[in-house]
Amino acid sequence: MIACRKQFTDTLLELAREDRDIIAVTTDARGSVTLGDFATALPEQFVECGIAEQDAVGISAGLAHSGKKVFCCGPACFYVARSLEQVKVDLAYSENPVTILGVSGGVAYGALGATHHSLHDIAVLRTFPGMTVCLPSDWRVTRKLVKFLVDYDKPCYVRVGRAAVPDVYPDDDFTFEPGKAITVADGTDVTIVATGETVYHAWQAGLRLKEQGVSARVLDCSWLKPFDEEAIRRAARETGRIVTVEEHSRFGGLGAIVCELLSEQPVPVRIIGIPDENVVHGTNAEIFHHYGMDAEGIVQSVLDFTAKH
Repeated sequence: MIACRKQFTDTLLELAREDRDIIAVTTDARGSVTLGDFATALPEQFVECGIAEQDAVGISAGLAHSGKKVFCCGPACFYVARSLEQVKVDLAYSENPVTILGVSGGVAYGALGATHHSLHDIAVLRTFPGMTVCLPSDWRVTRKLVKFLVDYDKPCYVRVGRAAVPDVYPDDDFTFEPGKAITVADGTDVTIVATGETVYHAWQAGLRLKEQGVSARVLDCSWLKPFDEEAIRRAARETGRIVTVEEHSRFGGLGAIVCELLSEQPVPVRIIGIPDENVVHGTNAEIFHHYGMDAEGIVQSVLDFTAKH
């Protein structure tokens, strides 16, 4: 298992050694982001802003405007709250192609509680015109994503967790196309749509459901904006039921995207995510289990859902 944050910065360093225009910007977070090796190897391509996320976004915008390929890296909870206006105005509105790498997103900070969780980021950032939003599911997807983003011409937000995550894909033999979902498993009875670190749990739930006679299609929607509308419409037509799983508030995230899309082609949809409350304190795994976002919880939710519909 490899942490997506580590794969992201390792790949970035590999590419930056061959491209002096690649710049990494951070905010006293080189340890959290795992940028230590980058800063040591390429100090002239590294900018340390201290604990000043608003400044970091502005500096990143200026560097991008001058032709640099900029990756602004730090805790997700700060970049989608404290510096949100700068992301909106300096990046999205001004069309500066900076990639924000938000690490320890969702509930990755665990016991640090609601102040450090980022469970509103999808809901907010997808409303910014021109903003791209991605939540890679494992290290292989992350590596392909970084290679794509180096020459991407739009601002982008990438959210990853903190801990090492299990592999969703056994090798690189899968199609990674911007704005497209990846079919992890095919099925005919129900479709489970997941994003980020919930994809592994959805896949495992699909395997368990198969043992109980339920054929579940599992889609990896690493791209939330642009979003693979056709994959969802096809799933609605072919399976008739959709369950969404996300490490995000139930409001405005993946589930909402699916429901908005299917509003004129309605099928039953169940959203698994964080309810309207401050998250319980605990480890990442404990929080996932509490809210039914792990494989066990997804299986139970799907069985209940399919029984009713």
